[in-house]
Amino acid sequence: MAKTMEPSTRERPAVERSISIEVVYRGIFQKTLAQRITRSVVLAARKDGHTGTAFARYGDSPERNGVPAKQFAVVAADEIELEASMAKYEPSVVDVTIAVDDTLVKGVESWAWYGRQPIWKPIRKDGWLLVTSDKSAQEVLAQTDKTERPFTLGIVPGGASFAGLWVFKDDHTDYRVLGALAKILPEWISLENAKAASQELAKGDEGAIASVQLGYDSTTMRPVKVGEGTSGHEVLQFTKPGWTTMRPGIVVDARKPGERNPYYKKYGARTMRPVVNFDTCIKCTMCWLDCPDECFEVTPEGHYEVVYSACIGCGICAQVCPVKDCIVMVDELKFTDNKDKWQEWKKDRPAYNNWFEKMSGVSADPKGSAAQAAGSTGATAGGDD
Repeated sequence: MAKTMEPSTRERPAVERSISIEVVYRGIFQKTLAQRITRSVVLAARKDGHTGTAFARYGDSPERNGVPAKQFAVVAADEIELEASMAKYEPSVVDVTIAVDDTLVKGVESWAWYGRQPIWKPIRKDGWLLVTSDKSAQEVLAQTDKTERPFTLGIVPGGASFAGLWVFKDDHTDYRVLGALAKILPEWISLENAKAASQELAKGDEGAIASVQLGYDSTTMRPVKVGEGTSGHEVLQFTKPGWTTMRPGIVVDARKPGERNPYYKKYGARTMRPVVNFDTCIKCTMCWLDCPDECFEVTPEGHYEVVYSACIGCGICAQVCPVKDCIVMVDELKFTDNKDKWQEWKKDRPAYNNWFEKMSGVSADPKGSAAQAAGSTGATAGGDD
């Protein structure tokens, strides 16, 4: 893993005059949620006598479905300090990173940079990483990159809330996060004013206050030491060309048909991934035909396997597959690599099928599936005639 930034440049200042908080979220799907979190931070901090502002990262516009994006809240002691903090394009070092989907802890890649980046990359030494998750801190930490500086991991209770651009799923994720922030940053956001801000945003809903308190009481903290996490992630970091080395005009080389981008790995957009039961695959080609990202490849035996580095986890393959439970969508955090699986099935079918059952929670036994698949395929063919 390439070094990100010397730890000395990420030290906490002797006297804090401002703090920076980033929210990492799924583009479009969680846009409203990210906005509400950053705005609630600023509102609560202002009630405590500070000043602040919330903004999105310019490089993430336009957003794309599921692709990681960021919004920020900067809170300062006064207007002068706020202007000094805002003189930057975006905070390169933050006090707190908030991931509102726990699969983002495997690393994020947006089109604002090249290559997957560790979730903790911008966090200063002894800062915080807050993750909304139903998993334990140890399970979440096991999916992060091997850490280069100490920080504290906080688990805010609750699964990923897909509150999108046009529809907001009001499950109080934003208020629980605000309560967690009041717990770790009491000098900037008091619990009392976090509750006041939540009630104002919720237009008097008393449940919002209870959710702030829940976030404050139930968020668990786990100190993370240097070297914890996993070193198994693929290294995907590249150097951007400077303006003196760019080609004339705006030239973007197109990919040839069937060729995949060697730099942009789409799995950063994935919350679930498909696993395939090759024993029940009828080689109908539906997954290969309907995949919007061309991430299926035909095997020598005519099966179709997933190229996980190109898969965004949209689930279309599982929807169009005519065989029940031949393709099953599974929580991304159950996996530790992006290796293709057909060779494992070819080498040791019982072992692969045991793995398939463990991951998917469904039987790999092909009995009865062939008849069901034939009936489904026959009905489709008859309809076409």
